[in-house]
Amino acid sequence: MERFINILIIDSIDQHRIGLKEILSGGGNNILFAHSAKEGASVLQQKEIGILLINIEDVGNTHETQLTEINSLGHSKNLYKIALTEDPDAGARLIKGHNHGVIDFICFPFNPTLVKAKIDVFKSLYYKDLRINQLLSNIFPTNVLHDLNTYNKFSPKRIENGVVLFTDFIDFSIKAKKMKPIRLLKSLEYYFIQFDEIMRRYKLEKIKTIGDAYMAIGGVTEDVREPAVRACLAALEIRDLMKNERDIAKALKRDFWEIRIGLHMGPLVAGIIGTNKISFDVWGDTVNIAARAEQGSNSGCITVTSSVAKEIQNYFELESRGEVPIHKRGGSVEMFYLKELKNEYCLYGEGKIASTALRIHCGLSPIDFEHMRKDVVNRLKSLLPEDVIYHDISHTLNVEKAAERYARLEGIDEDDILLLRTAALYHDTGFMLQYDHNEEFAIQMAQSYLPRFGYSEQQIRIISEMIKATESQQEPQTLLEQIMCDADHDYLGRADYSSIANKLRLELENNNRFMNDIEWIEFQLHYLVNVHRYYTETAQNIRLISKKQRISELQKQLEKLKNDL
Repeated sequence: MERFINILIIDSIDQHRIGLKEILSGGGNNILFAHSAKEGASVLQQKEIGILLINIEDVGNTHETQLTEINSLGHSKNLYKIALTEDPDAGARLIKGHNHGVIDFICFPFNPTLVKAKIDVFKSLYYKDLRINQLLSNIFPTNVLHDLNTYNKFSPKRIENGVVLFTDFIDFSIKAKKMKPIRLLKSLEYYFIQFDEIMRRYKLEKIKTIGDAYMAIGGVTEDVREPAVRACLAALEIRDLMKNERDIAKALKRDFWEIRIGLHMGPLVAGIIGTNKISFDVWGDTVNIAARAEQGSNSGCITVTSSVAKEIQNYFELESRGEVPIHKRGGSVEMFYLKELKNEYCLYGEGKIASTALRIHCGLSPIDFEHMRKDVVNRLKSLLPEDVIYHDISHTLNVEKAAERYARLEGIDEDDILLLRTAALYHDTGFMLQYDHNEEFAIQMAQSYLPRFGYSEQQIRIISEMIKATESQQEPQTLLEQIMCDADHDYLGRADYSSIANKLRLELENNNRFMNDIEWIEFQLHYLVNVHRYYTETAQNIRLISKKQRISELQKQLEKLKNDL
């Protein structure tokens, strides 16, 4: 698995910069330079830097001045700072005192082996930090993690109007007895992963799974409007997901799982429990009532209590169930079936996708990216001609992945990353209609379909320009367009170049463009040497060396073929 890291070098001495560039280039290292701490501070504000190397003996600056400027920034806590110095004693004193967070030093003139070894160590630590943070963010809500990191504790909080959502698979125990453990686990994992993604999109917080039951909350850990509405949108999406799975299973004459869902809104206490194996949880009568609403629901149905109904009745169609008794607790609660989103709150007044206005009202992004992505991926899977074997769905998904990677290394914000990913997903849709000049059709498709998912005219214009930039003989003008072009040709600098290039050759042959072996290699060399170039600094840093290796390999193959004639 390829891993990438931004490494910033602050040094005004050209000899040092050239030397470090030669030593550290490749291996997923995106090497960035700054002449001064002030210039470096600007880079740190724009991009996520993993390792910082700073010359503490630059002329006109003491190491204290240099490091103080850097330390004044609110940069990533995962940043590893390494001093560059001529004086090993000065470096050792800096490390010993942990001044300004410097954790190691490198002496010049540089020893390439030592420099590589040290950087590899801190790269490993950086990747490990990222993994730990990712795992913690999967376990604890963001605000809980913030309190734990800042105060080393999280104080219990009372929430007056928290929403609790429960799901449960019907007759799970009976079906589980007939299934092998590994198959049972994979089935649960398949559904729970999709539930997790739905919760993330609606800014809800998964609390836990208890066997086949799934529990999530809203209005407790996030500062976002309308938790009840967001929770109901999520519940409808889960219900519809399970309905689709059921219909497919019936058509294929396979077993299927059915679900019931319940929601309640009321006071909660949220906190952390445990010492060695701590967990975040919520307690209160609200949890019990939500569980009862789920248990009392029917197959494929969503039951909400009156407290939820009051919050959502303007937006959703409801059907009264009357008073439902609460076992063990005693008493009863008025409950309703949640049916559908009202037409006036759907995009274009139809379908099941929440309108842009409702999404904005609930504090969600106006763009429904995930539904858009599913729509275009399904179109590509079903409508791309079978002879399009290079510009296939795998290529599209690889371009999307590369575009996101480049964007994050370049410091692009999340909103623009979504536009970039959208352009990547649509850029080859034109092949569904025609092989040549397909970009124009892809743009037309984007302009036709994207408004359905909440994209504005301005956003669609930006996406269209990115798609157009991938057309031959076009020059990308903006950074987003440059990233799009680099992502489209990311494989030119990867180790799997040959296998992907062979797919292109077969695709060209399917379209009556035949070449013998010599012509094919000359065709590749012409493109790699005379036509293609990487535009972004990131792509140049992480792909150019490997691209040159591909060129060298092709030149040797060409020479051998000609000699064999």
